[in-house]
Amino acid sequence: MSPIDELVPALKKLRLSGVLDTLELRRDQAVDGDSSYEEFPLRLLTDEVERCDSKLLMQRIRKANFEHRKTLDDFDFHFNPSVPKNKVIDLATLGFVREHRNVLLAGKSGVGKSHIAQALGHRACLQGYKVIYASANDMMQQLRAARGDGTYDRRLLKFTAPDLHIIDDIGLHPLKHEAPFDLYEIIRQRYQRGAIVMTSNRDLAEVGELFGDELLASAAMDHLLDAAHIITIEGDSFRNPPKNKRDAKKKAVKPRRRSNDDFEHAAHDHFGPSREPPGVHSRSTRCEHWRFAITLGRPAAVSLAGP
Repeated sequence: MSPIDELVPALKKLRLSGVLDTLELRRDQAVDGDSSYEEFPLRLLTDEVERCDSKLLMQRIRKANFEHRKTLDDFDFHFNPSVPKNKVIDLATLGFVREHRNVLLAGKSGVGKSHIAQALGHRACLQGYKVIYASANDMMQQLRAARGDGTYDRRLLKFTAPDLHIIDDIGLHPLKHEAPFDLYEIIRQRYQRGAIVMTSNRDLAEVGELFGDELLASAAMDHLLDAAHIITIEGDSFRNPPKNKRDAKKKAVKPRRRSNDDFEHAAHDHFGPSREPPGVHSRSTRCEHWRFAITLGRPAAVSLAGP
């Protein structure tokens, strides 16, 4: 039995079996003299840490339940100049999440509110925060169903426990039955404990009217708007742009799709030659790992560079 065969059960017992994914690669580096005795275990364990971080990131994104994968890199700030780019970039540093403050994005349909909201959610996932995304209508339906099957408290916790809760399209559907009280309870429980990003195609005054009760609306809006960041977006719809913008878009040069060589070179520049993604042996899989990391961005900085 080889030493590696004896190592496998020990690593599994320590829940470090991911080390096996790069063990052969790192061993060959050491044999070739590319790493010292001290560097060999360091690189091996660094691979495992990065593998765990990558796995946790994917879990956070999956649990966030985003409708689409949106990033600020994808957002066209030139389409609607009324979008306060500097303000959005400030929000992308996630200070509002750390400070448990809310963000309200208002404007007519199609101006990019949901895109910005989900892009902020992706940034939060990258920074290690727990995020939950839901359209207002879907959230209310879930809570109403939970009242019927006796799981209301557990379902409510789904929306109150994460660090960031994104409520999309509030006011698109009227709040019926117990929905006004459910929305108030979410806002109340998250007050100074977690952040909310809320989008609406209604004015703020109209959002208050959705509660159908002046006292309930006053209490809810008081909690929601306290120290909140409010952005009102005006302009044309991305989904149905005016003819001049549609023609300009057609005339624009379509960006070249990045190849595996592009991502491999970009990863080499960004991560350095000695930081191969853990558990990766095939070039195509390696480039997909880098493609994911480069597209989403690294947690340390906000990138607005185009593809």
